[in-house]
Amino acid sequence: MSNLMLLLVIGLAATATVADLAQAKAFTEDSASSAPLLPTPPNEPVPSRAALEALVERTAKRYGVEVDLVDAVVIAESGYDPHAVSRMGAIGLMQVMPETAADYGVDSIEALFDPQTNVRTGVRHLKRLLGQFGIGKAVMAYNAGEGALSRHNGFVTYPETQRYTYRVLTTYLRRKGIAPHSPEARALTGISLTPAMAKASGPARGSHLIRPPRLRLRIRPTLSDRALDPGLHSSGPNSQPMFKLQPPRPID
Repeated sequence: MSNLMLLLVIGLAATATVADLAQAKAFTEDSASSAPLLPTPPNEPVPSRAALEALVERTAKRYGVEVDLVDAVVIAESGYDPHAVSRMGAIGLMQVMPETAADYGVDSIEALFDPQTNVRTGVRHLKRLLGQFGIGKAVMAYNAGEGALSRHNGFVTYPETQRYTYRVLTTYLRRKGIAPHSPEARALTGISLTPAMAKASGPARGSHLIRPPRLRLRIRPTLSDRALDPGLHSSGPNSQPMFKLQPPRPID
């Protein structure tokens, strides 16, 4: 490549870099401004822990779900905080997603901050999952979603779900006097708990970095080195552009 062509390419690349930075900045600002707002808890006192535990017990018995299991789920989900909101928008004691609540006739986000509505909805959902999958897989599905079980061949491998499942089931099993890694635990839950699950590491479920597209200027000269010399290049109806942009490669 001649020195003249090299200078032209460098100049175009530098201009593209400035444009790329401007577009990346605009992309980031637009993404931040369009991020959904999380639900806001009501500004009111919450019931005592004893009152909430009594609510969990009543609701679990009403729907025929083991109290120890529901209690373990509430501890793992919210630590008995009815005003808890996750980064994904899950709400309340049992961290119910508004979309899930709608399946059970609860269409108000505000209603999910009500402990009674939240626990009733969460227990009904958990009961349905138990009927489909059994204890161990139901707990996984409660955290990761039913579709994740199918995509992972019945055993969800998300590190967050691994840790969550281990935490819920070990709490539940110990309440029943069963060693978490025993054959009895495997027979009851339908899955094998391992110490590795408690230490699973990696990105959380649903987490991702919002990255602007990486723009690459790909050009190719359309003329010979000699024609690129401004002193020799002639303009007119039959003249060609000095460079053409090539289609961008897919963003990875």
